[in-house]
Amino acid sequence: MRPQKQDYIAYFEHYINLVSESDINLALKNNHQTTLRFLKSIPSSQFNYQYAPNKWTIKEVINHIIDTERVFSYRVLCFSRGETQVLPGFDENVYAANSGLSKVAFEDLVMEFDIVRQATIIQFSHLSNDKLLLKGKSAAGENNVLSLGYMIAGHTQHHINVIKERYLT
Repeated sequence: MRPQKQDYIAYFEHYINLVSESDINLALKNNHQTTLRFLKSIPSSQFNYQYAPNKWTIKEVINHIIDTERVFSYRVLCFSRGETQVLPGFDENVYAANSGLSKVAFEDLVMEFDIVRQATIIQFSHLSNDKLLLKGKSAAGENNVLSLGYMIAGHTQHHINVIKERYLT
């Protein structure tokens, strides 16, 4: 089952379309494995590389992927449990500026991505089809639980594509 256009904010369609699988659990697992393989292949000389002034380093991009997955997984928890409050948005640039990554080893970021994704995979494995269809609101608008899973995988894939195209060419 894939999300329908009425299930998510139009802004996220690009991310959702990057996911080919029709099963969210399979999509998250496949994206997890391909992302881990890719991250482990990045040369250490590139970890702090910026392809242009004022752009994030590869470490900052990976940290952004992790931060976003945590925020979206929290939304999954809230929406699947019937939360009626509008959840706050987040400013990824503020998060990046306050990440303290200068003291974090790239290998630790890879491990953190791995652990966060494993938690997301387990979270989704416990959700029934009825729960996947539940909707909730954040500052940006309304999404359902299923679409958030596709956003998580697609957002990760989007940034992996950016790293390949702009950082490692």
